[in-house]
Amino acid sequence: MSKKGGSRGQESEGLVDASIIRIPPHHYIHVLDQNTNIARVEIGPLTYIRQDNERVLFAPVRMIMVPPRHYCVVLNPVARDDDNQVLFDESGQAKLRHADLEIRLTRDPFPLYPGEEIQQDVTPLQIVYPDTALRLQALLDFEEDGGEKRVAGDEWLFEGPGTYIPKKEVAVLETIKATVIRENQAIRLRARKEGVDRGGVRRVTGEEWLVSKVGAYLPGAHEEVLDIVNAFILTDKKALHVRAVRAFKDAGGRERRTGEEWLVTMADSEAHIPSVSEEVVGVVDVTTLNSRQYCVILDPVGPDGKPQLGKKRVVKGERSFFLQPGEYLEQGIQDVYVLSEEEGLVLRAVEAFNDTEEHVEEEEAEEEELMEERAKRSRRSGILRRPGDRWMLRGPLEYVPPAAVEVVLKRQAIPLDENEGIYVRDIKTGKVRAVIGHTYMLTQDEELWEKELPANVEALLATPHDPLADRSDRTRTGSGQDRCKTKVVSYRVPHNAAVQVYDYREKKARVVFGPEMVMLGPDEQFTMLSLSGDKPKRANVIKAVCLLLGPDFFTDIITIETADHARLQLQLSYNWHFDLKTPANSAEAAALFSVPDFVGDACKAIASRVRGAVASVQFDDFHKNSNRIICSAVFGFDEKLAVRPSLRFNQNNLVISSVDIQSVEPIDQRTRDALQKSVQLAIEITTNSQEAAARHEAERLEQEARGKLERQRITDQAEAERARKELLELEALSAAVESTGAAKAEAQSRAEAARIQGEAAVNEAKLKAEAQRIEAEAELQRLAKAREQELSYKQQMDNLEVEKQKSLARIESERFGQLVQSLGSDTLKEMARAGPELQVKMLQALGLKSTLITDGSSPINLFTTANGLLGALPGLGQGQGQ
Repeated sequence: MSKKGGSRGQESEGLVDASIIRIPPHHYIHVLDQNTNIARVEIGPLTYIRQDNERVLFAPVRMIMVPPRHYCVVLNPVARDDDNQVLFDESGQAKLRHADLEIRLTRDPFPLYPGEEIQQDVTPLQIVYPDTALRLQALLDFEEDGGEKRVAGDEWLFEGPGTYIPKKEVAVLETIKATVIRENQAIRLRARKEGVDRGGVRRVTGEEWLVSKVGAYLPGAHEEVLDIVNAFILTDKKALHVRAVRAFKDAGGRERRTGEEWLVTMADSEAHIPSVSEEVVGVVDVTTLNSRQYCVILDPVGPDGKPQLGKKRVVKGERSFFLQPGEYLEQGIQDVYVLSEEEGLVLRAVEAFNDTEEHVEEEEAEEEELMEERAKRSRRSGILRRPGDRWMLRGPLEYVPPAAVEVVLKRQAIPLDENEGIYVRDIKTGKVRAVIGHTYMLTQDEELWEKELPANVEALLATPHDPLADRSDRTRTGSGQDRCKTKVVSYRVPHNAAVQVYDYREKKARVVFGPEMVMLGPDEQFTMLSLSGDKPKRANVIKAVCLLLGPDFFTDIITIETADHARLQLQLSYNWHFDLKTPANSAEAAALFSVPDFVGDACKAIASRVRGAVASVQFDDFHKNSNRIICSAVFGFDEKLAVRPSLRFNQNNLVISSVDIQSVEPIDQRTRDALQKSVQLAIEITTNSQEAAARHEAERLEQEARGKLERQRITDQAEAERARKELLELEALSAAVESTGAAKAEAQSRAEAARIQGEAAVNEAKLKAEAQRIEAEAELQRLAKAREQELSYKQQMDNLEVEKQKSLARIESERFGQLVQSLGSDTLKEMARAGPELQVKMLQALGLKSTLITDGSSPINLFTTANGLLGALPGLGQGQGQ
């Protein structure tokens, strides 16, 4: 606050203009001499009389008071001599150090001279606490009290604890607090300028370093804290992957180059604090393998610590290790191949190496020792494996592939039943064979071969149709389930059926008769049958693999024309079967499949015969004799002009045994109408005759029923009269019984009531007598028990009383004995003599010589005479009595 114009002048103008100004103690005013234009200070206590040429610049103002541990800053301070006195110039004006500052500490109250200003009010001195410091900067060149010279721009620390005394040459830049370094921690520092750190190490500008000493660290004036670095705790399951950002020497004394990577494990240090020349790439977890695991490490680190690029190394369990920088697992942690007897491994060498495997030779035992086990000898030999070689290992064993071996695949023995098989191809020769009926494991040079079948055969094999039961159902399709093409194709031939299989390699065909299981070889295929179907027959409707041998039937619709040009449509059903001998030879079996569509050929042949026979007869004749004409046309006549029983096709031994005419329908509309009219007329005549006969029969049956009904009515009336008579008799009998039964029942009931009452009275008397007897017995028993208890009680009480008296007598005797023993015989003697002697003395004291009174009959006790005459003393009498 500036006092240069008087801070309170405006508030007390009247006081300023007054001629007499009273200045209190510790106050001051500035007085301006208007003649010389010089201002001076007047300090109280004072009564100031203002002159005419003087002017008081402001009212009295309190002096500046700086309490202890405070300071203030004065701008343009007055100059002082060595004795701390204010210097004045020739005119009496106080000399000022213009543009200078003066820091004034605790002192007596002081005024401000004209020209002086308070730049900073009274302020407490700054306390610097422990573990803190002030970073100071020199504004001017000066020399400290200790003789140390400071140059403008120098920076240093004022460390606590202490109180900082400010100086005009020094500026406080900031307050620095110490950084606490805990266990497993460090602070990262950087030098602002070249200098020496607290450890005495020379640092250059921008250099970084770590301080890991536990405790509070106060950075120097030219140091700045960048970060607090926490240590990485290393265990046996974790390691630290670090990279050098510049060349340096690590904590172990090893030279590290820029970009070099390495692992820091628990063996190096339990807690690692990365230095400023290291950067942490990541934390590496331990790789642990059990006894059934292994792994393949790519680009392993060699003994010299450098990665061996392109190489592999196999590590087996049980083991725990850390992957070095640059190493990685090929396929992670893998399980050891544990092979059973039904498993194997196909291996391939990726590089040349010497394989060591075991060859086992068996020695046969002697013939007479059949129960002795075969001894086995093992010898080890090395086999040179070249790149690309394939071989196979069979179980049971445990196998870990070396780095030069690649596991191509794992084989599993394929269990096969008698009717199961697989197709196997040798990849070296290309030969395909079928393995059927036993468990088989593919070798290293074999693979499963997929057998392709025509699409229509695939569809038939996938169809869940029964060739025999579902032979007429052609609405279903394949189930859509894919066939395993590596399995042997099998087909169940039903009973009374045949399947032809053709071998394209041997150029031979074989026919299998059911029931049988057909299994195709690698080069065999089914002979596909394409038969005619529907009505009328159409070609290629039925697709089948097996040929049914019958007997069965097929139906066809043919169109014929009679001699009078009547066109008719016939639906004929033919019973057929194949005539084969059992067992059939190969020629007969092959003849079955010689005709591809035997149904269509047979229907065409029979239709041509029927059409030829019908074309030579009239419609009426054919209508009356259709069966004979058709059968004779189909089967023909023998030598005796009789109709043959069957029709035989010699090409495939197909036999037609009968023909069923299912329907005959005219194709021409007029013929159909005429035939329908004649049929309707015949039906009407037949119907009328049948109605008349039925009506006559109904009338006859009605008359018979009426006669039977009348006879039955008369019979029923007679039965009703008879029943009425019986009813009246029964009513009379019941009335008589009712009148006599009431009196009898009443008498019986009264007698029964009296009998019951008497019996109840007798029973009551018996029960009362029994109750009285029981009461008397109970009372008798009670009295007996009471007497017994009373006697027992009396006896016990008497016994107790006797015991009590005995005990009292024993106690009394013991007491008397103890009393006599305690008093002694001498004492008793003295007590016995004491009474007579006292009496004698009393008589002597009375002056009596002797006195005796007696009745002459009682004895005289001279010892107790005096006692009887005069009476004994109470105490003495009690003692004698005792």
